[in-house]
Amino acid sequence: MRIAYTQDELVGTTELAKSFGGFIDKVVDKTLEKIAIVRHNKPEAVILPIAEYERMKEISDLVEDMEIAAMIAERDPDGTRKGTISLDEYRATRAARGKKVV
Repeated sequence: MRIAYTQDELVGTTELAKSFGGFIDKVVDKTLEKIAIVRHNKPEAVILPIAEYERMKEISDLVEDMEIAAMIAERDPDGTRKGTISLDEYRATRAARGKKVV
């Protein structure tokens, strides 16, 4: 998947180094959604607000958990092996531990 960037969101490494604080301010105050750091005419990294990064990380963790649950279900389709729980039980356990359930 390719992400589109506006011209304002593309910043070279030299320009970023000269005005780093100003670019961080633009992301934090939502003037810019993201900043792509360009090196050798190619986007190499992205600066995001911390809340957006944390949301993406939670989704990534959930997808990984779901992939693991799918592997377990594939290996034990009827759920008869001792120690298995349903996805709803898993979500309840995560919630009880104070972890976000997406």
